[in-house]
Amino acid sequence: MAQGDHLYDCYAPPAQEFVRGEGAYLFTEDGDKYLDFIAGIAVSGLGHGNETLINAVKDQADKLWHLSNMFRIQGQYELADRYCDALGWAGKVFFTNSGAEAVECAMKTARRYHYDQGDTERYEIITFTGAFHGRTFGTINAGGNPKYLKGFGPAIPGFTHLDFSELENLENHLSDKTAAVLFEPVQGEGGLRPVPIDLLKKVRQQCSDNGTLLIYDEVQCGAGRTGKLFAHQWADGGADPDIMASAKGIGGGFPLGACIAREEIASVMVPGTHGSTYGGNPMAMAAGKAVFDIMTEDGFLENVVKTSNFLKQQFESLKDEFPDVVDEIRGKGLLIGMRLKKPALAVRKNALSKGLLAGSAGDNVLRMAPPLIINEDHVREAVGILRACFKDAQSLDDFKG
Repeated sequence: MAQGDHLYDCYAPPAQEFVRGEGAYLFTEDGDKYLDFIAGIAVSGLGHGNETLINAVKDQADKLWHLSNMFRIQGQYELADRYCDALGWAGKVFFTNSGAEAVECAMKTARRYHYDQGDTERYEIITFTGAFHGRTFGTINAGGNPKYLKGFGPAIPGFTHLDFSELENLENHLSDKTAAVLFEPVQGEGGLRPVPIDLLKKVRQQCSDNGTLLIYDEVQCGAGRTGKLFAHQWADGGADPDIMASAKGIGGGFPLGACIAREEIASVMVPGTHGSTYGGNPMAMAAGKAVFDIMTEDGFLENVVKTSNFLKQQFESLKDEFPDVVDEIRGKGLLIGMRLKKPALAVRKNALSKGLLAGSAGDNVLRMAPPLIINEDHVREAVGILRACFKDAQSLDDFKG
């Protein structure tokens, strides 16, 4: 059998095999160099080969790899303190291995909270079209995307899926059965759609008025990607959630997720209600602390804002230069892209052939989520490749949507 024949066929990777990374670049065994503007899908925020992160994991590997949560893991207390202090509203943290696990914990926490309050019928969770919350049974049902639900049996009850535009009219959908409202402050897979700050504040108030918990999925848009530690912080405290799921960038490439909740809400999750064998293991905590300390250094997030503003400016120039290719600039910070008038997947493949790694998302969006450490030279390089790709794309059939 050929190499790979013993793997599930869930993925369709290109022929390139990367063996080394350095900063914003990846290299194949033959030495071919690629500018990485997807960063493992918004994961490798510190780029590749960051010495501080590497040394943190190496040092921990020499001491202790695994305990399970049967025993105290000092790193959990230290990293939880860091995030709770930085967020202000947070109270308790449950560490996971992935974003889907963090969202699962968030949903369980919300339902258990109302149950313990005596509202046993308050279990409905409202979500929105375009959402992506993970690939587990619970999270594909939360997301509600028919493509991801197909073939996996009947839908799990307790989820109400609204059109993304209905965030504006949320008060019409809240009831005494609504346990929580769950959404991404900046949608990733759904086409890089940010929720306006004023709307975040409005939703926050409506949830409070109805006794409904507000859950943010900041798995992709958190960890510094928008220029704040978390995207909702652009509201300056006016739209803080009750529960938040995070992952991807908080581990810098090491598997790490976190469910963070207000103390009075998290307090219902007592022994026996939830658990994880690997979640919060010593290695993940070492990586997480290193990533947090770097992201919160003076000037780090300010540089993300500066670079992302330059990147957006350059993308606007491409839009002006190629009006028959680029329809709209999407996203926020370094979670950014363009809705195209030509097939985004074809443009993405062409970019790969020219040495640029990008992604794609719903609504025919070419998606970029580069390492947070990129500079203006990296942006110019990427824009040069995209310019060549857009010239090629002018001959492609229009996107039929």
